[in-house]
Amino acid sequence: MKRLAARQTMYVNRLKNRSGTLWEGRYKSSPVETETYLLACARYVDLNPVRAGMVAHPKGYAWSSYRQKTGLEKPWIDFDPCYLGLSNDIKGRRR
Repeated sequence: MKRLAARQTMYVNRLKNRSGTLWEGRYKSSPVETETYLLACARYVDLNPVRAGMVAHPKGYAWSSYRQKTGLEKPWIDFDPCYLGLSNDIKGRRR
């Protein structure tokens, strides 16, 4: 597998006139330090399938927590306290 990966890298580098590994510089991470940023990250993740054109609405993506967060399905996930703190009821959190 290592040899195959090395050959693929050489092939792609030659084809694209580049150098280095294929996955160089692609991974980024940043700490989630505030509750506001955590909620923004969760919203971003739930809306990604819509942005990618995979579904018209986040409730249409099977692997999203959107339906559970909005009460369309019985929740099987644990909600973050900052999400629960948005409102005392699910309709308020949905807004």
